[in-house]
Formats: sequence, structure tokens, C-alpha cells
Amino acid sequence: MEIIIKTAQFLLSLSILIIIHEFGHFIFARMFGIRVEKFYLFFNPGFSLFTIRRGDTTYGMGWLPLGGYVKISGMIDESMDKEQMKQPPKPYEFRSKPAWQRLLVMVGGVFFNVVLAALIYVFMLFFTGDQYLPVENLKYGIEAEPLGREIGLESGDHIVALNDEAPKDWMSLIRSFARGEVKEVSVKRNDSLIDLAVPDDFFGKLIAARGEDFISVRFPFIVSGFIEGSPAREAGVEVGDHIRGIGDHDTFYFSEFARVIGDYAGKETTLTVGRNDKTVELEISIPEEGRIGAYIKDPIELFDTERKEYSFLASVPAGAVRAYTTTRDYFRDLGLLFRPEVSARESLGGFITIGGIFSPSWDWVHFWTMTAFLSIILAVMNILPIPALDGGHVMFLLYEIIVGKKPPDKFMEYAQMVGMLLLLSLILLVNLNDVLRLFR
Repeated sequence: MEIIIKTAQFLLSLSILIIIHEFGHFIFARMFGIRVEKFYLFFNPGFSLFTIRRGDTTYGMGWLPLGGYVKISGMIDESMDKEQMKQPPKPYEFRSKPAWQRLLVMVGGVFFNVVLAALIYVFMLFFTGDQYLPVENLKYGIEAEPLGREIGLESGDHIVALNDEAPKDWMSLIRSFARGEVKEVSVKRNDSLIDLAVPDDFFGKLIAARGEDFISVRFPFIVSGFIEGSPAREAGVEVGDHIRGIGDHDTFYFSEFARVIGDYAGKETTLTVGRNDKTVELEISIPEEGRIGAYIKDPIELFDTERKEYSFLASVPAGAVRAYTTTRDYFRDLGLLFRPEVSARESLGGFITIGGIFSPSWDWVHFWTMTAFLSIILAVMNILPIPALDGGHVMFLLYEIIVGKKPPDKFMEYAQMVGMLLLLSLILLVNLNDVLRLFR
């Protein structure tokens, strides 16, 4: 069921992003009197799921969810309509318009994706505010996974500084590590302050692990509910109970419980739970899959978070700033692929990776957060100066504006073909990476 929900969110988000992007091209083309022959959500090799014609434009939906397109008259694009280009230019065609108008048509999709992200941020800041978890409020410290322990971190440590500077919140702390910016970590361990040096090769390991097995927030196992037929509920566990032990193991924290539960799979044992101010021991039969069928209380509810509220007027500039900083940071993150310790091939992910960032339950706040972020990614990737992408067309148009003449049509055709081959190869590569990761 989780896979279905994630897939549905991914397809809905992708559809919104494609329609907005192509509408950006469409509206600028229409503004300058350029005919748009087709407006498609998804690609339609062979056949379309449906089509409808309004005026000079056929609107449709394809069956291949790799993107979408608008077919603009008099333009060399993915349709590779060479016959049209052999005819004399007509007044309503793309190639008949001034270079500055064609440039606006080509950046229209990217512009609308950034505007969409900004609008989402505006309304999210207005309706939900900006909630974050200060690092100083992690009262149980961090959970150090194998990669974290490699640099000397231990479970229960309280991170007080990165490079001698106190991190503001948990997400900014994680981003600093993910960008390879951290050279030294200062932690409070018991009553001691310890400085830990981050090795030069650590960033490469972190990227190779895709951020997993590093550090996480440490929290107790507080029960918030049960699945149907839950062994925990049958044993007498109640909502609000704190699972403090199983068998001979003390498991005050959820991570401790997760590490040892497998040892009791298929066995009869005891659960030690904290209930109000009492400690209760319960007999329980652990099934072969090694799960007790209890939901964990959302860790964010266990900590004192901070929230900044915005009026609608204040949310507009704040949303625009967030769209800008997200775009800037994503360009910076792309640069990480060229660091020598990073394997660009292994770092890239396809549709499975993208689908995996959505919530396993339908959470509209999370959905719109991810949609805004993906809209920025789509804008950045499309503006890259690669033939077949918007950025490739922009590159050739800037050449025309500077030099004073267009590149030859034959050159544009070959450039488009090369760009499409590169893009298809990249799509195959990133999705092959996803499949291989599943098998691993």
C-alpha cells in the first residue's frame, strides 16, 4: 500500500510540474503570436491516451511518464519535424520571431517552475509557518550509526558546534555534512567537551552511502497505536507506553530496541514498559518476522520545536527568498558531483529515488514541500546548456544575439539529436542505478 501511495504522489507531482513547465513555454509563445501545435502531458510514442483540439492546438496525454512537451511551429525540437523546416518561414512560426522573443519562449518553462515553487513556499509559510528543530533541543542527543562512529561520534553525544560554529537546527546540521563542509565536530559527551576531526575521505563515504548509516535523532520508543493483530496489544501494551526493555535487554531508546528485537523472533519473552510512573512487565510472543506491531510516536512530538509564523504579506517575500536560496543551493549541490571523492554515476538516482522521497502516507504538507523542491530541480536541470534541453536552446539563442546570425539549421538538427541521445542515456543510467540498488 505504501508503494501505491508514494507512486500516486509522485505521478501527481510530476503531472503538475510538467503542465506548469510546458504552460510557461505555451503562454509566452501565444503572447508573441507563435502557433503551438501540440500541448502534451507525458510522451506519446505510437498512441495517446486522449486528445482534444482547441483552435490551432491539440491537447493530449501520452502514456510514457518521462516528461511532456509543447510542439511549437517552426522550431527544431524533440519532434524533429524536418519537413516543416524545409518550407519558407511563416509569420506565426518560432523561427520568424526576433531572438529576444524566442529567448523568452525558451526560458518560460524554467521561469514558471521557479514561480510555482515560490508560490508553494508562500502559501506553506502562510498556512503552516516555518517549523524547525533546534539542535540544542535534542535532549537525548544523537544516534551514531556506523559512518558516524567512524569519525568518533557516539550515541548520546550532543553536537554543539561544526567548525567552531553552533548549528541552528537539525536540518542545517545534516546539510552541512551532506555538502562536505564539516572539518571538525564538537560534541558534549557526559560532562566533557570533545573535538573530533572529520577525515578528508569521509565526504566520499557519506555520498556513497547516500546519507544512510550516519547519524539520526535519538528518541525513546513511545507507542502511538497498533496494527491489526498486534502482538504488543495482545500482550497488554497501551498507547502512550514507553517500551524500556525486551527480555534481558534494556531498550530505553527505539534504536536499542530495533537492534535486539530480531534476537527474539519466534520466541516467548517479556516486554518492560513504562506506564505513567510505574514499570510493568508483560509476557509477549514475538512472531517470526520480529515485529511487535506497534506504531512509534512521531519523534517531532517529543521535542520542543520552534515555529515562525508569517502574515500573508510577510510570506510573499519569504517565499520568494526560499525559492531563490533553494535554487542557489541546488546549483551548489550539483557542483559536488565534480568533486574527486564523489562517484557521479553512483550518486545519481532515477524515478525510484524520486518516488522514495514522498511520504508513505498521504501528507499534503510533505507533498507540497517535495513538489516545490522538485520544481526547482526541474528548472535547474532544464536550464543546463545541453542540446535538447531549454538551456541548449538558450545557449544557441545567446550565440545568435551576440554574433548576429543563427546557427545553421543542419547544425541545430544534429545538436538536438546528440542532446536527445545524451538525455536518453542519462535516463537509462540513473534508473539502472535505482534497480541495482534494489538488488543490493
